[in-house]
Amino acid sequence: MSTTEPHLSREELARRGEETFTRQVRPTLRPEDDGKFVAIDVESGNFEVDEDEYAAVARLHGRVPGAQVWLVRAGYPATHRLRGGR
Repeated sequence: MSTTEPHLSREELARRGEETFTRQVRPTLRPEDDGKFVAIDVESGNFEVDEDEYAAVARLHGRVPGAQVWLVRAGYPATHRLRGGR
């Protein structure tokens, strides 16, 4: 997968990504999508859903070359969880 040079600030990417997820993507998700990764192109609104984050992003880039991707995990407040060692 090639990398795309971002042309939006992190703040703008996050704002657009969250807005697109809330307005366009979330209403289309099914209960079985809970926990899956959602790759969203914040400019077109196109998105891909997959259990594997790389697969979701790769498919989105295949459909939308140069996509400005915001990655969300359906049903979770964060895409990844960090654990501290004990």
